[in-house]
Amino acid sequence: MAVTIKDVAELAGVSTATVSRVINNEKGIKQVTRSRVLEAISKSGYRVNTIARSLKTRRSKTIGLITPEIANDFFMNIARGTEEHLEKSGYSLIICNTNESVNEEARRAELLIEKSVDGVIIIPSSNSGSHFKILTDAGIPVVFADRLTEDFEADSVVVDNQKGVYLAVSYLLARDCNNIAFIGGSSELSNARERYKGYLQALEEFNIRKDDSLVLIGDFHVDSGFKLMKKIMELQTPPEQVFIANDFMHMGAIKYLIANGYKPDNSPRIGSFDDLELSSILGYASVTVAQPVKEIGSKAAELLIKRIEGDRSKPYKTVQLQTDLKISRMR
Repeated sequence: MAVTIKDVAELAGVSTATVSRVINNEKGIKQVTRSRVLEAISKSGYRVNTIARSLKTRRSKTIGLITPEIANDFFMNIARGTEEHLEKSGYSLIICNTNESVNEEARRAELLIEKSVDGVIIIPSSNSGSHFKILTDAGIPVVFADRLTEDFEADSVVVDNQKGVYLAVSYLLARDCNNIAFIGGSSELSNARERYKGYLQALEEFNIRKDDSLVLIGDFHVDSGFKLMKKIMELQTPPEQVFIANDFMHMGAIKYLIANGYKPDNSPRIGSFDDLELSSILGYASVTVAQPVKEIGSKAAELLIKRIEGDRSKPYKTVQLQTDLKISRMR
């Protein structure tokens, strides 16, 4: 026979109303009482009937996360930050992978509507966002994380990409005021555009004219970084410094250097956006721009819960987090 909420109440020595309030993570419950109820739930094996609860409260206490690549550590760290914050507020998370496809994004949005989620956090795969309107039309709040779209507005959490790159490139140029190559991402992505602006801002400040042959645009993947670093090293006069706009292209670039016998002391100085765990070990990167990745997820969850449980008519809000410049080496 299934364990009921009444069984939990009797085991904890409280009313069924108190058990219900603990399950729904309501305020005003003493910590000792909350702990006793949670212990009784654990011991009894009670399972919350989420369907019945959602019919009563009109909330499923479930949030959707739409991500371009489920295998991408960066996006999964955002998901970790999101889930950790949601758990504290009594929400669960459904993660949907889109394989960087706008069509898949639309399909996943429809799926989440069918699942009666209370809100959706989206890491968009492109500038396009009009297909997400089906969510808000269904009364489901949306928050963008890491990237923005041009044709759909919502609350958002991003980092100051332009400033991060500007500071890193400026650091390199201040120590060797020659030109510096840039390996960037597609202009279809808002964060890629902002990082390129940071590169241009630093060149302008140091009175360096942009050399188009030193600006190479990829797709934020490992193979792209490998191929573009190869192009740079095959130039008649390779630059002494290269800035790489994300961690996967950084990995690809280092992979090329290692495969072709370049060691840290005879390769270009490298700056990169995203602080790879192996950067300091491998020794190729002079400076990296670290993002507060988990905080992006937790802040997105925080904004979304405020929309769900608060005033949905308030103007949209953008939270911009700061990056951290990390100096690895300089020869």
